[in-house]
Amino acid sequence: MARSKLWGRVGAVSGALAVIAGAYGAHGLRRSDIDDYLKELFATGNQYHFLHSLALLAVPHCRRPHLAGSFLTSGMVLFCGTFYYHALTGDPTLTKAAPYGGTLLILGWAAMAL
Repeated sequence: MARSKLWGRVGAVSGALAVIAGAYGAHGLRRSDIDDYLKELFATGNQYHFLHSLALLAVPHCRRPHLAGSFLTSGMVLFCGTFYYHALTGDPTLTKAAPYGGTLLILGWAAMAL
């Protein structure tokens, strides 16, 4: 049981990072050299990052916390990380990983229902 509480802590740290990223997106991305599409991409990644951080807080209460937590965390890295990377660098190379990350997020929610 104590090991499953790890996911609550991971969710809390992830939530703090999402707030930091959101603040950067709101204030640091005001530069004129970043187009509106990339700002929107960053905001979408941040929204999913924050929502799934909250989901991680519930993971210790499900039957398979390690499965659900692993899926959600991996999904956030691939999905949100890809969006953050593309928005900050302008390099779309990693965007092909986003659908895999989205699939992992879906599997994380499904694992919470098990």
